[in-house]
Parts: sequence; structure tokens; C-alpha cells
Amino acid sequence: MRVHLRPAPVVARVPTVTALGRARPEKALARELDVVSFLAGAGAPVVPPSDLLPAGPHVRDGVTLSFWAYAEHEPDHVPTPATFAGMLAELHAALRTHPGGLPLLGPVLDEPLRLLDLLAGTVEPDVLARLREAHADLARRLDGVAATAQAVHGDAHPGNLLATPDGLRWNDFEECMAGPVGWDLACLLRTTRMDGRAAVRAYGADPGDPVLRTCLAARGLQGTLWVLVRALRFPERAGAARAALDAWLADPTGATR
Repeated sequence: MRVHLRPAPVVARVPTVTALGRARPEKALARELDVVSFLAGAGAPVVPPSDLLPAGPHVRDGVTLSFWAYAEHEPDHVPTPATFAGMLAELHAALRTHPGGLPLLGPVLDEPLRLLDLLAGTVEPDVLARLREAHADLARRLDGVAATAQAVHGDAHPGNLLATPDGLRWNDFEECMAGPVGWDLACLLRTTRMDGRAAVRAYGADPGDPVLRTCLAARGLQGTLWVLVRALRFPERAGAARAALDAWLADPTGATR
């Protein structure tokens, strides 16, 4: 959840649904603040932490939050695939110099285990077993990517590249981690806001690359689990969550959404 603290140019970010899937949500916020502060210091186009309040993360009465600069932006702006690809390539180049210390595929390998536990009793036992088996299989397939891992955005879709008066700015690094750049490209392939395949090609990658396809399947599973857990907090979304689950059951490759 984001709250603009008007009239101050400050946004408070408070994990709500994501806090359900993270035993220590403040750790994810601390990683995000570290990575974005590093990028801002390197001159990368990002929405920075607030310089008017201590950015955090702060924990008060069990609620975790961080403070960010408010960025005026056009919410409906969608960059062209070529523009997005160029921005992503530049972001990856900047992230390549990050000193490290990020969990290897943590949001992909670790967090889904907690989500699966939360879903016990809310989906059919055979379906839950299939979800668990898919996660274990993908973890095996992703074994060995450490050699090509670097800091990545973690949620690199067009909605997280804001069109501000000062140009395009990256936002929302809450899922930043160490991983292959193919993870961010898989996020792009699954977007419905632009031609993701065209953007991946403009980046210089092959949408059919085996690592990218594995990342795509893992992204599809991850997204499905989060949609299901969101419905635990917001029961009115149960229908959409069931539709997402049915779509995954029909095609666990992540290619459809």
C-alpha cells in the first residue's frame, strides 16, 4: 500500500499482502532501500528514498513501512518495447556493480514456500500438491544459475517504470534479489501492457532461451501463489484468484496469463 503524505512530497509504503508471505517484511524493505540508494548514488533513473524523513525501514506496532520521495507521473503511460528494453539494459548495467549481499532468487525460491503453507486448507489437496511439486521442480531447474547471477529488479514490468516530468524512473524494488537477468525478462514476457516478446528481443535476448523459459515458469507460479494469498486478505477477489489458478493448471509454463 502507498500513501501520499500530502502536502509533503513523501510517500509511505506499507507492505500489506506481501507481509503475509514474509516472516520479516522489514528485511525486504531494507534490501530495497539499499539497492535504490546505491542506484541513486550512481545516477541511475530511480525514484529515491525520502530525504525529508528517515527512510527506514520502520516497524511500529507490528506494521512495517518506509518513506520515499513522491514522483508525479502519468499512470497510464506505457513506453515502447524498444524504450523499455533500453532502460532495462541500462538498469542491469548499473546493478551489475552493486556490491552484493542479496539473496539468490529469494523471492522465487524461499517466499513461495511460505505462501504454499498459507494456502493449506484453502485449495484442494491435490492442487496444493501439484503447486508444491512444480515449485520443487523449478528450484531444481534453477540450481546452478549462481554463476550468472547479479542484482536484478525482481518485478520489472512497465507499471514500475514511471513517466515523470524528469523522464522515466524505475520504482518498486521490493523484490530485488540476486538472479539471472532472465528473471526480469520473464517479468516482461508476462506483462499485458506491452508486447513483451518484442521488448525482450529489443533487449537482445531470445524469448526461447532455456533459462528465460524456466524463469517464465517460475514467475507464473510465483504470481499465481501471490494472487491466491491476496484473496485470503480480500475475499472479494476469490473469483479472480480461482481464474488465475485454473489458468496456471492449464498452462504451468507461464506463457499465458
